[in-house]
Amino acid sequence: MSEMSPKEFKHILVGVDDSDDAQLAFRYAINRAKTDGAKLTIVSILEQDNMNVYEAMSKDFIHGQRADLEEHVRQYEKLATKFGVKDVRSIVDEGDPGETIVKDIIPAIKPDLLVIGSISKQGVRKYFGSQAAYMAKHSPISVLVVR
Repeated sequence: MSEMSPKEFKHILVGVDDSDDAQLAFRYAINRAKTDGAKLTIVSILEQDNMNVYEAMSKDFIHGQRADLEEHVRQYEKLATKFGVKDVRSIVDEGDPGETIVKDIIPAIKPDLLVIGSISKQGVRKYFGSQAAYMAKHSPISVLVVR
């Protein structure tokens, strides 16, 4: 019986927010991308459900939140590059994280692995955790949930 070699991925998509699990997912993704020589795309979604009605109506608030998130994702991008991943890019979008990633981002950029954290945080910053099950179930590509 020949041994199966682990699959090498060509394009890894990692979802990040500010949870500890997202940091773990990111660390796994940069290690894997470096090992496989894969392209890495870092994604974060601005979830408007978490805003109150006045915040959601304020263009300035949304713009400010999005700018903060874009800066946060740029820091991840710098870390990945510094770590030695050759091809790194990032995407910031708005909407429901699970649906946006599965229905919009994956079809648009065609990665072959999605890496996400598992913990659902309470309150304003519960970006991805509660979405992990949705993404694992509906994603057209392999999903690695990091704990």
